[in-house]
Amino acid sequence: MTLRSITKIIGDLGKPIPDRLLKTKTQGGARIRFITWLTACKFLDLYAPGWCYEIRHVTGVGGKLIIVARITIPCEEGLVYREATGQEDDEVSSWGDSSSNAEAMALKRAAVKFGLAAHLYRH
Repeated sequence: MTLRSITKIIGDLGKPIPDRLLKTKTQGGARIRFITWLTACKFLDLYAPGWCYEIRHVTGVGGKLIIVARITIPCEEGLVYREATGQEDDEVSSWGDSSSNAEAMALKRAAVKFGLAAHLYRH
């Protein structure tokens, strides 16, 4: 595997995601666009070959499950990582379960720190 610079990887991950790959949901009365965790993984596979992901910490606080996740990308400069949290109510009333929802959120938030789907957060 040929390693690329982290600058180039972040540049590629920072490209806008095509609309056909975006999902929409209503949250707090607002419609938001997002990517699924699977889409995030596919873009990481494409632009950051060899990336890895790990759960760093799991805890419960005030009726919420909180997960800290890390994405590590091998590049010319070495291993570069970003961490983020995801949280979900212990009692989930919608799709999924608290652990998978919190994990997906943590993974996507860590990926955003590398630029993936960051355009969805700009207002």
